[in-house]
Parts: sequence; structure tokens; C-alpha cells
Amino acid sequence: MVNTINGDIYQPGLNKVKEVIRKRVRQIAPELSLEKEIFDNPQTLERLCLMSGGHVRNLLLLTQDAIGRTEELPIAEKAVRRAITQARDTYRRAVGNHQWCLLAEVSRSKRIINDDQYRSLMFNRCLLEYRYLDDEGEMQRWYDIHPLIQGVPEFKEAVAKLP
Repeated sequence: MVNTINGDIYQPGLNKVKEVIRKRVRQIAPELSLEKEIFDNPQTLERLCLMSGGHVRNLLLLTQDAIGRTEELPIAEKAVRRAITQARDTYRRAVGNHQWCLLAEVSRSKRIINDDQYRSLMFNRCLLEYRYLDDEGEMQRWYDIHPLIQGVPEFKEAVAKLP
């Protein structure tokens, strides 16, 4: 989880996601600074991590795409932006026209209904499930759209139509 249910950055989760990249980089270039020499600045790294939604596979795919768009280190913000745009388009194509309103509703309610439409959106990672322990130590769940979907025009239109 890189964001809280309120949409704030969840720093422990963000740090953990950065650690995943840091451990990968250390295997190849242990002497390089992640936030200055691998990425052009800390904000570029943070944006990449936040747009992964905390999903490690998405994190690695976004990172790999950004590296592929880079001639030499550091990885520039522009390369990360292009990787995000490419991934966003992949998500856009995975959503049927009738599903945008479902995604808009989940983004507002943070809940899903247990049916095939929602399961389909979970399966293709358009919806993400987050878990945490509440103050009493009980497991709680909440759901949200994948952060990449927030920038899709069809999603923005569906949100604007919500009552």
C-alpha cells in the first residue's frame, strides 16, 4: 500500500517499494545513489513508485520500460512519464466501456461488490485490494483503482457523471 484510504501517501509502503528497486540496483551497481545517479531526482523515483500502486510486478514493468527509454543513467523524469503513459494505455484497453462507471464508483466508495464484473477488474489489476490492521489488530480491507487509471479520459468522464 503506497496510499492510504484517504489518498495520502503511506510512507512505510512507499519506502518498501523503493527498497525493492534499491535491492535490484545494488546487485548491479551498489555504489550508485538510487535518487541521484540511477534516477535524475527523488521525485522521479517517487512518481514511479506511486504509479505502481504498490504492486511489485507493475513497479518492475514500469522500471524496465523507463530503463528501455534511457540512453544513459540517470533515468530521466521524461522516461518515467513515457513508461507511465504506455502502461496507462494498456490499462485503458483492458477496461470495457460499461466498466468505467464501476471503477469511478470504487474510487469513491473504496468498496467492491462480490460479482464477476468486479472480479474481472481485480484479475486484470484495474482494481487493487489493500489490507491493514486496525487499532484493535483486526484485518481491514479497502479497494481502489490502480493509480494509472486516474489519468485515463474515460475514467475522468465516469467520475464527472457520478451523482
